[in-house]
Amino acid sequence: MKTVIIYATSRGTTEKAAQKLMNYLNHLQSKVTLINLKKEKIMNLADYDSVILGSSIHAGMVQGKMKKFIKAHQEELQSKKLGLYICCMYEGDKAKLQFEMAYPEQLRKNAVASGLFGGEFDFAKMNFLEKFIVKKVDGNAKDISTLSEEEIEKFAKTYNDCIGR
Repeated sequence: MKTVIIYATSRGTTEKAAQKLMNYLNHLQSKVTLINLKKEKIMNLADYDSVILGSSIHAGMVQGKMKKFIKAHQEELQSKKLGLYICCMYEGDKAKLQFEMAYPEQLRKNAVASGLFGGEFDFAKMNFLEKFIVKKVDGNAKDISTLSEEEIEKFAKTYNDCIGR
């Protein structure tokens, strides 16, 4: 079985989550491909049995590259064993709402695993305007990580169980 983790990231948190996730997909590890939508072109999805999509939420929205990818491949994605995750700084109902806004309802219904992995504010990777906005909106002026190893591991276990060991 071949699995691809396709992700879009602004500051690297979603990529970090994808790499951690790959490590938890232990029985598939040698057959997992990582694709960063901002750096690579998608190969043929027909080459993969299962697909995991991950995106950061930036300024309240899913990454534009992920939106375009989903729009172009939604029908084919519905025929795959699908996992979906986001990286965001919200928790609880706000994070769930961002997840719902990130992925179309049909994909969410077909997903065998869904995850809210947390997020990060890394001020060294932000420009002046981003720093200013984060400070205004969040009241924070320091690096924070809520990226959850536990949530990533839970997602991987569910995904592993659903696609078969």
